[in-house]
Amino acid sequence: MPWFVLTYDVVDDYVERRAQFREEHLGIAKASHQRGELILAGAIGDPVDGAMLVFRGDDASIAEEFARNDPYVTNGLVTNWTVKPWNVVIE
Repeated sequence: MPWFVLTYDVVDDYVERRAQFREEHLGIAKASHQRGELILAGAIGDPVDGAMLVFRGDDASIAEEFARNDPYVTNGLVTNWTVKPWNVVIE
């Protein structure tokens, strides 16, 4: 099954602003993980300047749909997101 990487660019004060949306975000992330779609996820950088989420699915729509419904995206904490196929060589 193909792999896909969803990356987020985030606002400068992302860590402070995400608190009010974190429970909802983690809820959809955990549900996606339980369905076997979302494999790994987390913030990147120190200080945090983005996030990366790794999905497995038939096509990129699984990651795209996640992003479209993520409260971090819909509430403006994510300034840009992209989904790219990931050609995994070693599992």
